[in-house]
Amino acid sequence: MSTQLLTYLFVGASFALYIGIAIWSRAGSTKDFYVAGGGVHPVVNGMATAADWMSAASFISMAGIISFMGRDGSVYLLGWTGGYVLLALLLAPYLRKFGRFTVPDFIGERYYSKTARIVAVICLIFVSFTYVAGQMRGVGIVFSRFLEVEVETGVIIGMAVVFMYAVLGGMKGITYTQVAQYCVLIFAYMVPAIFISIMITGNPIPQLGFGSEVADGSGLSVLEKLDGLLSDLGFGNYTEGSKSTIDVFAITAALMFGTAGLPHVLVRFFTVPKVSDARKSAGYALAFIAILYTTAPAVASFARLNLVDTVHNTSYEQAPQWFSNWENTGLVGWQDKNNDGLMQYSAGADNEVTIDRDIMVLANPEIADLPGWVIALVAAGGVAAALSTAAGLLLVISSSVSHDLLKQTLMPAITEKQELLFARIAAAVAVCIAGLFGIYPPAFVAQVVAFAFGLAAASLFPAILLGIFSKRVNKEGAIAGMLLGLVFTFSYIVYFKFVSPELNSAEHWWLGISPEGIGFIGMLLNIGVAFGVSRFYAPPPAEVQNLVDNIRIPSGAAIAQSH
Repeated sequence: MSTQLLTYLFVGASFALYIGIAIWSRAGSTKDFYVAGGGVHPVVNGMATAADWMSAASFISMAGIISFMGRDGSVYLLGWTGGYVLLALLLAPYLRKFGRFTVPDFIGERYYSKTARIVAVICLIFVSFTYVAGQMRGVGIVFSRFLEVEVETGVIIGMAVVFMYAVLGGMKGITYTQVAQYCVLIFAYMVPAIFISIMITGNPIPQLGFGSEVADGSGLSVLEKLDGLLSDLGFGNYTEGSKSTIDVFAITAALMFGTAGLPHVLVRFFTVPKVSDARKSAGYALAFIAILYTTAPAVASFARLNLVDTVHNTSYEQAPQWFSNWENTGLVGWQDKNNDGLMQYSAGADNEVTIDRDIMVLANPEIADLPGWVIALVAAGGVAAALSTAAGLLLVISSSVSHDLLKQTLMPAITEKQELLFARIAAAVAVCIAGLFGIYPPAFVAQVVAFAFGLAAASLFPAILLGIFSKRVNKEGAIAGMLLGLVFTFSYIVYFKFVSPELNSAEHWWLGISPEGIGFIGMLLNIGVAFGVSRFYAPPPAEVQNLVDNIRIPSGAAIAQSH
């Protein structure tokens, strides 16, 4: 059976599974639609959270960025992993104890203000649409190569599938669909990683193969060989970074704190029955996430080794099949600058080969000449990763519009049935907007997602953190902080990435911090302004201060103290 046919079978079967689950678990109430009825088992929620969390950026782009940037790319690995630990320990249990449907719900009630709720909705929409742009680009990349359709057509197919299970099933449908998607994506990520680790090092465990000797008799480890190869080609050592320490710190911090402010991940902790279950599901999710994240550096290194071995100094007439396959998508290219018919892959002006870093994980099985069913499996995994996160983001957007903007603010008299209808309409509109972002993407998947994390770190995270741990921050401080953090970070990113990209370099950045890391500064400004402004206005009412105490004190603690 051909690889093409296998790909159609694998991807088609996974789509049928997702839509079938959505129909089986169709939401019948707003509680089903927003929080899956609040009765999801911690293990199931942990797996769904892992799928929601591991987006196209994790599956498709993270290893690709590490593969090309080497040590500098590790900031994504460190920031996203550390951020999830921060989220699990610092925010998730407290938000579950608060017991509402959405993040703006928490901010609106904690800061006793409809304005604060609306500002939180605006921040959430900025963050979510920036994030979903990366997911839809991921869907387009997978379809353009493996199903041999235009990127635009691939995005539209992805939109249709997400529409089916996000609009029909709501959080209930998405939760059980994401469990299936986690199984697909982790299997699709690990199988080729194990195959290639055996081929390159003889070690079947990629995490250990990453530090093993290459099985070519050279006596060099994987990283030593990569350092030598890339240095010879003018790229510099793979294990040495070029970014400044301040920028590495800022990017890692922005990704970490942005993770802890991501609304589509936070809302998953509202779906379990008890606060203790929120803690358990956070632990399970971390274990499920670690499987992929500890494998990504190995995948990145193996992919770059295979890329150099199969491309550099190879005659274009005898180019490997994978190169021709991806060349048709426009994501790989060759220009014979010296007219010798050989593909010269090197750093600088003499380089003749262009490689889109987002293809590295998807192309890895083909580069390593693995069986067709492995290539088809990776295609299904890439789609699963992108769609699982896209669905979670779209649900968060629709919930914020229907619940926070309409039911809680503009149209409080609507019935539950009307609210559910508005939620589905909002989800449908959000799907269409997300599709446009996928067709006209602003940057690489991981870069787009990094901007979303920066916006979340600068706007939502401080408001949530201070709402839980400070009784003094009032509505005026929170609103001013969120607006400043969002406007500052968004303006900085837009200026350097879109208005004046020619100035996007370390000598022009403020304090030497890149757009990917500026969310950390935005976060500090947010916190400083929130505290500063709060001192000029009355403290929160007594009932709000009691709410803060109640969120932080474990159930039964007051009874235990009285005895």
